[in-house]
Amino acid sequence: MKKILTLCIIHQHPKILLGMKKRGHGEGKWNGFGGKVEKEETIEQGAIREMKEESGIEISKMNKLGIIDFEYQDGSGNMEVHIFDVKEFRGSPAESEEMKPKWFRVDEIPYNQMWPDDKYWLPMFLDGKKFKGKFIFDENNKIVDYCIDEIVQEGYLS
Repeated sequence: MKKILTLCIIHQHPKILLGMKKRGHGEGKWNGFGGKVEKEETIEQGAIREMKEESGIEISKMNKLGIIDFEYQDGSGNMEVHIFDVKEFRGSPAESEEMKPKWFRVDEIPYNQMWPDDKYWLPMFLDGKKFKGKFIFDENNKIVDYCIDEIVQEGYLS
């Protein structure tokens, strides 16, 4: 069964807010903020809750830019991740038990300390493009196959 997850990134050109994952899946990697959608939540509500829990930031406006399916050949589970560009928010980023936030210039994004798929879709995100993709990982978290496509049809990501 596929897990539904969220990922929120604040991009205020020329900077982007990422968080260093301190525990759990992705520990030691820079990433956006997000996680599992609870049973009683919409995907958007889950994104807002996770952003607040992990960074202290309250989202007031966001746009969904992408959906990516992740498949792990080791059987550890499949994920459908909904990716949001946070347009307006309240508060300042604060460290939580799970994440340590840091602003980066877009030309200094630490791709070598991120998930290997990020270099394929994050440039589309930074350009404000909508996208849909799929990444298949082996047991060593290496990409064995992928596709990523820009979405031009309105309403496709809803």
